Amino acid sequence: MSFQDRIAKLLAGGDVRRNVPRRDMIQACVEGGEAVVSKCGALATWTRPESTGRSPEDTLLVKRPESQANIDWTAANNRPIDPETFDMLVDDALATLGKGRIHVSDRVVGADSAYALPVTTISNRALQVLFTDNMFRPVPKDIGKSVFAQRPFTLLVCPNDKLDPKRYEGRLRVDPKLKHTSTMVIAIDFDRRIGVVYGSAYCGSCKKLLFTVMNYMLPAEGILPLHCSANEGQRGDIALLLGLSGTGKTTLSADPSRALLGDDEHGWGDHGVANFEHGCYAKLIDLNPKKEPEIFKACFHEADFRQHGSIIENALMYPDGSFDLFDDRLTPNSRGSYLLSELTNIKQSSVGGHPGTILFLTADANGVLPPVSKLTRDQAMLWFLMGYTSKLAGTETGVTEPKSAFSRFFGAPFMPRNPDDYASMLGKKLDEHGTVVYLVNTGWSGGAYGVGKRMDITLTRAMCAAAIDGSLANVPCETDPYFKVLVPTACPGVDDPSILKPANTWSDKAAYADRAQKLAKEFAAQWDKAYADKGLSPSIAAACPGK
Repeated sequence: MSFQDRIAKLLAGGDVRRNVPRRDMIQACVEGGEAVVSKCGALATWTRPESTGRSPEDTLLVKRPESQANIDWTAANNRPIDPETFDMLVDDALATLGKGRIHVSDRVVGADSAYALPVTTISNRALQVLFTDNMFRPVPKDIGKSVFAQRPFTLLVCPNDKLDPKRYEGRLRVDPKLKHTSTMVIAIDFDRRIGVVYGSAYCGSCKKLLFTVMNYMLPAEGILPLHCSANEGQRGDIALLLGLSGTGKTTLSADPSRALLGDDEHGWGDHGVANFEHGCYAKLIDLNPKKEPEIFKACFHEADFRQHGSIIENALMYPDGSFDLFDDRLTPNSRGSYLLSELTNIKQSSVGGHPGTILFLTADANGVLPPVSKLTRDQAMLWFLMGYTSKLAGTETGVTEPKSAFSRFFGAPFMPRNPDDYASMLGKKLDEHGTVVYLVNTGWSGGAYGVGKRMDITLTRAMCAAAIDGSLANVPCETDPYFKVLVPTACPGVDDPSILKPANTWSDKAAYADRAQKLAKEFAAQWDKAYADKGLSPSIAAACPGK
């Protein structure tokens, strides 16, 4: 019996709650002890320590002969699992789900009906299904025109159950904390379009599993998936902002003069750009209501809990139901899941035309990248491949030297295909639509972290605005001597153009040169490690700093 037939049989009998009204989902979460009602009406929930974030080492892709050539198995995040072991996981998930009440949602991922992916989520926990109701989209009336209409995806979620380590001995990794085989897995079978989340109660495991699925399936349909935010101006002009955590993507995309399509995941197809999601999943640690009023309101506005529906995950809550977002004793990765409709300035359809501007955001703690620079086509593909930012890896131990982080396509854990599948598609779309790409450094100026200062957010906003509205398009540029990017000689909204050249802001010019050369060499080393044997265009390699 195929797994589709077994699932149909499972859902045909027993206690199944399928696509129940939203208020009933919320009620089920509370009645089942999966969440408690906070003072404002949002649901508060907490996971066991092993589920406060994603588990990359337990995230696995089924390796099959018919599709294995599509996946870059040399990438650290693409960990294989054999088909037989995956089938065992499906068996265990179905057996677990059959023991009690089952919650089911039928949603889609993708606001463009041309490629919306139907997703059926089946779980023994109401909270995970409510999360999919927040994050995945309602099924559109014209779903029949989707390229995936006859290729739906099924997600089996047993978040609080644990695998039998003896059953999977030699098949799954040994978890050094447990000192035996892992009891958790997040596994994807692209060919049979089924995913299993077992033992991970972190809601983001479901979200990122489907993002990975879209990132695998869409390029074959000529659609470029992007880990980015998107907004639209009053003229209908679309801008995309790509950046890793800490680069300011959420803050800069929340522009009161531009309507938000979405804050995290989009596809760029023949019709333009479309958000994948129906909601947002924002980090809450240190969230300041004065600096991020929209996110704060979406999560913590007051409403009857049956109408509220925002999920506050792993944030510290006091007995009176109020939250302390500045206390990270539980985890620095506390999260809030809420509907896009809770934000003030959004585009309801979550779709727009082709982007005129793309901003790659980086927070360079070395203080050597220009605050804004224009990228050629090859440079755009190069920086897309690199996905560079800095992490202050030593802050917990007192070491202040920044550490370079390269996450290809600004989302390495979720981009399974061979790198040229994404990079060449970006180049093609830039050519077709005349999209201009800028690199924006939201990091340090005047010196590295510990010496220089973080770029003033008001200046960064002015540079982003000038890039998006076209003011920078015809400004003369000079080539940066270390990173090859094109640095504008002036920028509207920036009174002192000297800051546009990083060297001008350093008092110690020799220290600047040493630091810039060091970072450029890191780029070259990363290229040689990740892409030298991938058959990418020599012109892209030539755009790499240090080459």
